[in-house]
Amino acid sequence: MSINWFPGHMNKAIREIKEILPKVDLVIEVLDARLPYSSSNPVIEQFCADKPSLKLLTKSDLADPAITQQWLAYFRQQSHTQALAITTQKPEQIRALINDIKQMLAGKEDKLGNITALITGIPNVGKSTLINTLAGKQIAKAANEPAVTQGQQRIDLRNGLILIDSPGILWPKIENPNSGYRLALAGSIKNTAMNHEDVACFGAAFFLKNYPELMKKRFKLDTLPESEIEFLDIIGKQRGSLGGGGYVDFHKIATILLLEFRGAILGNISLETPEVAEAEKMIVAEKIAEKAALKELEAKQKKKRKKT
Repeated sequence: MSINWFPGHMNKAIREIKEILPKVDLVIEVLDARLPYSSSNPVIEQFCADKPSLKLLTKSDLADPAITQQWLAYFRQQSHTQALAITTQKPEQIRALINDIKQMLAGKEDKLGNITALITGIPNVGKSTLINTLAGKQIAKAANEPAVTQGQQRIDLRNGLILIDSPGILWPKIENPNSGYRLALAGSIKNTAMNHEDVACFGAAFFLKNYPELMKKRFKLDTLPESEIEFLDIIGKQRGSLGGGGYVDFHKIATILLLEFRGAILGNISLETPEVAEAEKMIVAEKIAEKAALKELEAKQKKKRKKT
């Protein structure tokens, strides 16, 4: 599956973040608790590495709680980094973040006693809802689809905290195909930029391997098939998702499976662990190094041909 979706406003957002960084005391990165690695933007990490960081694992009510604890421990081991799991279903939990931030940056306030925090995250991760809850009113536009916020906003909460809200940013090229599938599963990429059937097959294979008991319970099955195609066929017939000739309409059942995952109707599911993330990071780094070496070799050969 190839995902190529990088709206023009995202390039602008990256430039604006670079410009505002010197004035920022803290970088708040909002991550999807179900896929913290895949929803963490390497572009942001690249030029925010020296800033104190707060990782907020939102949608934690949808994730596997045991794996969320693994992620919190993983992030807290990193320098200048704090991590918390939150859910927009508990507004009081979000409002408590104001005191957490003030304690984290005690003594770093400006002359007026304010702390300035850049808040960033990929599309559809719940960033705007988080901001509105902190502000106690509708400030940022929120919707259950990616790429709603398209311009940087400065929000003075008038309680000692100033937020710089940036648009949800994806990176130009997703090097890790597994991350692409996970982002698509979670709805962080517009539906028009992905193939439902491919994404559902990836999800079904993952669910069968890692959450078999949840699948048995949800679809009332005593045993599970070995392949994701068989699984989709079984639940498609079960749900009456049929097309012409009585065959399963895979687009329909794929859509159903994606929606049930996103709403945690399948159960509390996380798509990756810190261990998986570290292994995939190494693979991606090797691929990038190989591409760079090949590009360098091609440049040398081209230069050599010109001389001859």
